[in-house]
Amino acid sequence: MSTTTSHTPPESEGQSDGSAGGSGVRPARLIRNEATTEIPVHLLFRDDPDPVRVPLAPAVVARRRGTGEQPRPGRPAPVRRRPLPEVDPELAERPARVLPGAAGLLAGACGLTGALVTTWWAGLLPPPAARAFGLPGYPGSGPGLAHWAAYAGAGLLGAAGFGGLARGRTGRAWVLGLFGRYRGTVRRTGLLWVNPLLPRRRVDVRLRHWRSEAMPAVDPDGMALRVVVLVVWRVRDTARALLAIDDHETYVRECVEAALARVPVEPAGGARGGTTAAGDALTRLVAEETAPVGVEVFSVQPVRVDYAPEVAAAVHRRRIAALDARQRASVLGSVVDSVEDTVTRLTTRGLVELDDYDRKVLVRDLTVAFCSGRGEPV
Repeated sequence: MSTTTSHTPPESEGQSDGSAGGSGVRPARLIRNEATTEIPVHLLFRDDPDPVRVPLAPAVVARRRGTGEQPRPGRPAPVRRRPLPEVDPELAERPARVLPGAAGLLAGACGLTGALVTTWWAGLLPPPAARAFGLPGYPGSGPGLAHWAAYAGAGLLGAAGFGGLARGRTGRAWVLGLFGRYRGTVRRTGLLWVNPLLPRRRVDVRLRHWRSEAMPAVDPDGMALRVVVLVVWRVRDTARALLAIDDHETYVRECVEAALARVPVEPAGGARGGTTAAGDALTRLVAEETAPVGVEVFSVQPVRVDYAPEVAAAVHRRRIAALDARQRASVLGSVVDSVEDTVTRLTTRGLVELDDYDRKVLVRDLTVAFCSGRGEPV
């Protein structure tokens, strides 16, 4: 079985369509935006099961310019991440051992009572004071070794009781250490008793906001910017924030500045997401870099984006030119649509008969009239 077919190139098909007119020949449908692949007809009616290799062109080779196609927005380049700092895995926050404040008050009261009784025992308490406290007179012979030992015990007990009293506040914590070793963190509130021999370091664990000064940055086109960011963060692990790094507040600021040097920031109203996309990228980067040192970052958002003074004037002129070009293109498009609609209505309703010259003159006059009415130069 043989089939004879003839293939007409796209250019000859377009010419034959115009010459055929109303002969009933179905016009060929051409896709001018993309290159297509043709399948030979004899492959559709083959009886031979053996495969035959036919070189085929790619279905879409490229997009042609000037066909009205809009370019696809490019994906932002991935941001390079710095190596995260390594922290001792054993250094992690844990609760310290503390007692209620009543225990410290009781120990301090016992110390004072012991000192008073020792003074009475040594015969040093004045008779009026003894009568005021309801104590009988005791003719002591003065303080001896036993009296000094009792004084020492009572003093230590009172100092330990009253010296360990502390008031825990909401949003504040104490990091305790002894001889360079981490002993725990106190996050409880109210009156507490903490071992007075343990040095304390206060740390703020509340949600904190930091508004930076103008920091250098760049936009997606490489233009210099001055960006002010608002950072929302808090200390999550007090042990790492105070012991694993010298100054966690300075570290957060330096991480924000380093992230701004790697993430392009686009002013508000841009086509790539504006400051929202830049804020999301900055938040991810800074949160990853500060997490190992016990700092939790919730948001890093640019609140003011300005071009650097050396490029601000040039960027302002370029923006004005772009806005003017878009406005002119919009006005011209509306004028062309209005002229086309007017000419089409006049000719289809049979109000006028126009040849090519008259049509050109009418189109020109209507364009001038519509542009003049809109206050735009022709």
